[in-house]
Amino acid sequence: MDLPLPFLLIFLVFLPSSAMPQRNISLGSSITATRNGSVWESSSGDFAFGFKEITDGAFLLAVWFNKIHEKTVVWWANSGNLVQRGSKVQVTTDGRLVLSEPDGQQISIAVAAGNNVAYAAMLDTGNFVLASENAVNLWQSFDQPTDTFLPTQQFIKDSRLLTRFSSDNYTNGRFKFILQEDGNLVIYTTEYPLDSVTSSRNAYWASDTVGSGYQLMFNKSGIIYLIAQNKTILKTISSDTTSTENFYHRAVLDFDGVFRHYVYPKAGRLSSGEWQEAWSVSTYIPSNICTAITEDVGSGACGFNSLCQQGDDQRPKCQCPHGYSFSDPNNEMSDCKQDFEPQSCIKNSHDKDNLFDFYEMKNTDWPLSDYEQFGSVNEDWCRDICFGDCFCAVAIFRDGKCRKKKLPLSNGRIDSSTGGKALIKYRVNNDTLSPGVENVSSNPKDSDDSTLIVAGAVLLGSSVLLNCLFLIYSYLKKRKSKTVQPLATAPGMNLQRFTYEEMEKATNGFKEEIGKGDFATVYKGSIQFENKIVVAVKKLDKVAEADKEFKNDVSAIGRTNHKNLVQLLGFCKEGPHQLLVYEFMCNGSLADFLFRKSRPRWYQRMQIAFGTARGLCYMHEECSTQIIHCDIKPQNILLDDSFTAKIGDFGLAKLLKTDQTRTITNIRGIKGYVAPEWFKSMPITAKVDVYSFGVLLLELICCRRNFEQEAEDANIVLTDWAFDCYQDGNFEVLVEDDEEAKNDIERVKRFVMIAICCIQDDPSTRPTMKKVTQMLEGAFEVPSPPDVSSFITGSSHSIYTSCY
Repeated sequence: MDLPLPFLLIFLVFLPSSAMPQRNISLGSSITATRNGSVWESSSGDFAFGFKEITDGAFLLAVWFNKIHEKTVVWWANSGNLVQRGSKVQVTTDGRLVLSEPDGQQISIAVAAGNNVAYAAMLDTGNFVLASENAVNLWQSFDQPTDTFLPTQQFIKDSRLLTRFSSDNYTNGRFKFILQEDGNLVIYTTEYPLDSVTSSRNAYWASDTVGSGYQLMFNKSGIIYLIAQNKTILKTISSDTTSTENFYHRAVLDFDGVFRHYVYPKAGRLSSGEWQEAWSVSTYIPSNICTAITEDVGSGACGFNSLCQQGDDQRPKCQCPHGYSFSDPNNEMSDCKQDFEPQSCIKNSHDKDNLFDFYEMKNTDWPLSDYEQFGSVNEDWCRDICFGDCFCAVAIFRDGKCRKKKLPLSNGRIDSSTGGKALIKYRVNNDTLSPGVENVSSNPKDSDDSTLIVAGAVLLGSSVLLNCLFLIYSYLKKRKSKTVQPLATAPGMNLQRFTYEEMEKATNGFKEEIGKGDFATVYKGSIQFENKIVVAVKKLDKVAEADKEFKNDVSAIGRTNHKNLVQLLGFCKEGPHQLLVYEFMCNGSLADFLFRKSRPRWYQRMQIAFGTARGLCYMHEECSTQIIHCDIKPQNILLDDSFTAKIGDFGLAKLLKTDQTRTITNIRGIKGYVAPEWFKSMPITAKVDVYSFGVLLLELICCRRNFEQEAEDANIVLTDWAFDCYQDGNFEVLVEDDEEAKNDIERVKRFVMIAICCIQDDPSTRPTMKKVTQMLEGAFEVPSPPDVSSFITGSSHSIYTSCY
């Protein structure tokens, strides 16, 4: 029977989008990452799926607005990790979406339920789908949101948005937007670098709909609202008068932690001259993130020691207080570090009263950083009490009260509602400037011992230094970074060349020796970049070759900074004098940190594991010339002022040319961390570092050395004990005195399984460091490891494929 015309029109208006014309992508289709390469567009061309070049030769697999100049990304795959030119994404014949890298490694981006996938499609809603023959979406990007919420997208309980790290870095950031199971829509700070949120975190914005919130809607009229299960509107989050017919809409949890609703005029609106070609903010929450976040843990809206101020454009601006600078100059949301040597707590120290002063800032505070407070005092008294306290970094004077604060400072803000003033202590005479916070010891001898340990760790030389040093220079000269990741950059991205006279002055005539090796001596010094910083100056005592290429090779190192590698800042080559200037690592080595009497926090140990893995992954897989460290152990993992792990001591490193995958070399490294192939005359590959990392990971989990003579007989060798515990399913015993780890036992289990995969005797069965990093971060499921003894006993090779 024919339908009446009005009814037919209504029917057409509400026709499901899946029934509208679309460009189906057949099984077996693929696209390759190249500059200006092909993409899969939606039928209108509004959206595209493909590889977006983020930096030269590095691509993000993503969905973006395709008709606007900005090509704004709304969804991305592969946890935001960039891939190199030549990578390929394919809709496989069995209905999966698979990313393949040039080295042959494959990553499953999407796996649909069942085996009924008939095609893929980029829809005009911005949704990328794998669909059946009858147009049922078996997998869709809308169900796996990143940081963006689009009109018609379903946002149900447990759905979440997670910020990117920065504007051009798509790895996970510090903020999460989630509709909780209890019905409350909230925004949290996360336990970065994890994306989890614990009970210790307080939401800095909430819908207050506990028990009633059911679904967040974003309709075609540009309204975002929260409904109950009976469809009643509980709360309107954003209401914009511009419809989706004439404007593009997106709601984003931006990397600064603010949830913003953006609109962008389509071509018709632009031609009328009513709107500019740009995204404009319709609404945002919270109204002032600088004052909204007040956490007992974490840094707040900006980094530690930083200050947040709402700008005229309603965006938060992060800044460092007087005497401080960003630890990463390229990221204003990074922590702020002191640019001066902190006040000594040692009695009869050389610090004089006139070396320090206060910088005043009105309406400024770091709430919750107090460690002592006084009432009914005046400002001069407040100054004096902080002045004489070596722990006092800032004093807040407000309403006749004085509050002393020590580092690190958190939740910093500048706002008219704060009142009072901050008295920020800084050193006037800055001849002994330091890049970070002093780790003050209550025992002067402990402090001296710690300095010697740091110096020994920073000393990158060894008995084979001369054999390997210039190989490393040659490698680093050719190496290029392929990804955009947050860097803990030292001041000045390029190496600085010093004269020998400058080095003599910087080290006070090479007076303070802090370490010595077979071919080099290390001295403490201070040098001037944008600010003066304390450095470790290595003076090469015996250099017999490569004089001609020294300058060029050292210059190349300055272009290879990575946040998890110890940085070379400068050099001196003048006649017989050859010196290298390294960043000074003020928190010593991992061995000093991990094996002390007081156990480090579980969260800190996890961060160190992540950082070390990322550093090794960078060396192995993200460089044009692969570098194998060959000596990964706790003594060679150094910790900066924020306890970020950095790999040092490259004296044993081995370099491979682009057409090499392995090398032959003599046995090296420390027993217990050395891979079995060293002793079997087998070619050496990057898998030796994977083995050593596996041992190191177990030490981080258990807070004990790999070999402990005092332990029970069955537990003397940590790797054997851990494998026994894994076979028995008894992971709690490995962390029995560690309540934090026991409360996170599933992660403990996963980390132990990863470690066992790493210490397989057969190197071909160990995972790559890239896969290890992804398993640590939860991007890949950890396989059940095979028996570690099976390689020795000659079992078949097939059982090892599960770890690889």
